[in-house]
Amino acid sequence: MASPPRPADGAVNSVARAIAVLRALGDAPGDLTLGEISERSGVPRSSVHRIVQTLRQAGFVAASNGGGGVRLGPAVAELASLSRAQLTPLVRPHLEQLSRRLEEGASLAVLDGDEVRFLDQAITGQGLRAVSLVGARFPAHCTANGKALLAALPRPTLDALLPARLQRLTARTIASRGALLAELEEVRRAGVAFDREEHAEGICAVGRVVRDAAGNLAAVTVALPAARFYGREQELAAALTQATAQIDAALAFGHEPAA
Repeated sequence: MASPPRPADGAVNSVARAIAVLRALGDAPGDLTLGEISERSGVPRSSVHRIVQTLRQAGFVAASNGGGGVRLGPAVAELASLSRAQLTPLVRPHLEQLSRRLEEGASLAVLDGDEVRFLDQAITGQGLRAVSLVGARFPAHCTANGKALLAALPRPTLDALLPARLQRLTARTIASRGALLAELEEVRRAGVAFDREEHAEGICAVGRVVRDAAGNLAAVTVALPAARFYGREQELAAALTQATAQIDAALAFGHEPAA
């Protein structure tokens, strides 16, 4: 059983317990019973019952389709959408700066199920560019931004999210769950993810995760033709790491940090 949450000075205990309940549901691979929530969160079952009822009324928790369990409700996704709407204007200047520095396209994406959805892209310079239309969705398992985001997930969430069979898009696509999980371990260690013509022949990318003050995840990616990628992996990763550090700082404060 988890230890009961201890609120920081001045925090309201009931709020801390509600957060613990939501985190338990968010980390679970499926629906949870009240007893399972209590065990995972460390909140007494009597309190879990009251908290879940309150959260259900507000739409943050929903009953499962049978079995007596509960899951996160639609209000959580609505809050995430609001957060994403605020994310793009904060990140945009950094995408443009990164694109100018490398003379390649830089994009921002979020995880949407087992796919990544592109929120924004900055393209500067001339010549052939790897372009991803805003709003486009790509499979997460074979893209740099997708692998960066998958590697940041708790293992139970990752296991529940990945499809039983991974779609092969090119000869280089990782189509084995075991091989992908090994790759994601390397991404966690290195902090960056690579797409070496796994999603599309002739296109490569490097991606890295960014987080806002609430811990919501997004990924920044630099994509480019394979002819300009191989041999530049370390240069691209270093530029992306520097840019995402600046983005993390901006997101932590909710505005551009002072120089």
